[in-house]
Amino acid sequence: MKKILKREDVNINSTWDLSSLFKSKEDFYNSLKDIQEKTEKLKSYKGKLRENTTILFEAIEALENLMIQLNALDTYAGLLLSVDGTNTKNQELYMNFNAISTEIQADLTFFNNEIMSFTDKEFNLLIQNEPKLEIYRTFLEDIFEEKKYKLSDDTEEALATLGEVTEAPYNIYSVSKSTDMIFDSFIDGNGNTLPNSFALFEGKYEFSEDPVIRKNAYASFNKTLNQYKNTYAAIYNTEVKKQVLLSKLRGYSSVTEMLLKPQKVTLEMYHRQIDIIYKDLAPHMRKFAKLIKEQLNLEKVSFYDLKAPIDTSYNPSASYEEAKDIVLKSLAIMGEDYLNIIKRGFNERWIDYSDNIGKSTGAFCASPYAAHPYILVTFQNNMRDAFTLAHELGHAGHFFLANKEQNFFNTEPSMFNVEAPSTMNEMLLGRHLLKNNDDPKTKKWVILQFLGTYYHNFVTHLLEAAFQREIYKFAEEGTPLTAKLLCDTKLEILKGFWGDSVEIDEFAGMTWMRQPHYYMGLYPYTYSAGLTAATTVSEMIFEEGKPAVDRWIEVLKTGGKLKPLDLLKIAGMDFTTDEPLKKTVSYIGSLIDQLIELS
Repeated sequence: MKKILKREDVNINSTWDLSSLFKSKEDFYNSLKDIQEKTEKLKSYKGKLRENTTILFEAIEALENLMIQLNALDTYAGLLLSVDGTNTKNQELYMNFNAISTEIQADLTFFNNEIMSFTDKEFNLLIQNEPKLEIYRTFLEDIFEEKKYKLSDDTEEALATLGEVTEAPYNIYSVSKSTDMIFDSFIDGNGNTLPNSFALFEGKYEFSEDPVIRKNAYASFNKTLNQYKNTYAAIYNTEVKKQVLLSKLRGYSSVTEMLLKPQKVTLEMYHRQIDIIYKDLAPHMRKFAKLIKEQLNLEKVSFYDLKAPIDTSYNPSASYEEAKDIVLKSLAIMGEDYLNIIKRGFNERWIDYSDNIGKSTGAFCASPYAAHPYILVTFQNNMRDAFTLAHELGHAGHFFLANKEQNFFNTEPSMFNVEAPSTMNEMLLGRHLLKNNDDPKTKKWVILQFLGTYYHNFVTHLLEAAFQREIYKFAEEGTPLTAKLLCDTKLEILKGFWGDSVEIDEFAGMTWMRQPHYYMGLYPYTYSAGLTAATTVSEMIFEEGKPAVDRWIEVLKTGGKLKPLDLLKIAGMDFTTDEPLKKTVSYIGSLIDQLIELS
């Protein structure tokens, strides 16, 4: 049986180097003390922001510097916990930071309150007639647009004070998932005993060519999930109720409108993204399920078979170094400057790819303004992991450029755009592999990996979005979100999409327990939005070359300075129509047709 190592036993070269943030935990705590002192100084501006533009500009600069430092502290605390949630010192550091961060956020509520106290006329004159405030225009406009949903100053401060409490559902979920869940080992097709974990199941066993491994790992995995479903339902219910109550308090017409507001996305864009894919992609994916059944000689396609490799005779492994090499080659088309950023990520230990006890599942990229991006993955020595690396390096390249070109407040784009740079890199990797492989077996495998990217973003996350939309409807109607309701709703969504092509068992209803996205607002649907943009732009890059690359680099540098539709226009796309979505769905269908021909 392969032993999962403790954090202190893994090779240091497979871990990230956090010294760009803080040299030690002692430095972290010194910075935490320092930021509390800076907060007290910033509070001296309270009641003075409207006196003159010089004071306002000074206050914004001081706020920006403080937020950069707070962002670094937040990132460091989160990164430590993500690689070893079982470490009590990491837990304590994270909780200490959260407590102090909540106090700081409460102390700073005066800033937004005073900006919102301007009349419309005063604010417009301020923005139009003060050139030195131009670099902070987007930041100030975003604050002022919230004026109509603002509560009293005292209430806003009270809500900020309760920040640690209101964020509790996500924190409880994350800690429980990484530290409490213990999975039974299981027997593979050869009688060997294999360990199970979140990372092993989602990163390896779901993709196994051995049907016994897929079935038994799935049973082991869901046995543990089932023990937590009522607890996780209570946690998620609390999160949803919080959002619904806040939307009512602030006067939004719906919780969906409130959650879309910071994304700068219309209800029409949101519903279009879910409705078109759910309806138009289903026939293609049912055809794909039929192909799985034929190629694997299955009597029926079970839910746990959907990620199985169709060609079991060809499932190449890849070392980390091999994955690194192919990713770099595929991204060379983006130009030397961009490629050098990616090389730095590999060479300067931006990436933590170890597999150890207590490590967070999945993958993410954190991009502190004061340092460089940090990427978490759990590398399982398969070529599919190259796509995961490319994805997270897309985030890294994006925020490295945005952090360099924009002030702190302008770096973060709308959530609607945030997954486009990451999935763009997956597109470039897939197209590179297809272009440079003529062997039918290899080409077949590459198309399957390519489809894996679409499956993840256009199926897994899209079905999460469809589920999430239904859950918020139930919540606004006052329906209790029990474990049974959550599981039944997820089952209905899955069955509606897959029809009779896949046997959706009862365990499949618990997949809502597997993702933290439900605690991040309306996040799941944005994956398909990002990949829609990436599909369109990658096609432009391969057709036009450098002009399309230059436009895309400009998008990355612009960060969050523009709204989603305006940002995408720079790259040459119009997201006010159905066309980008329908073209992308059609492209997915063409990949499936190619796969059928090759099979």
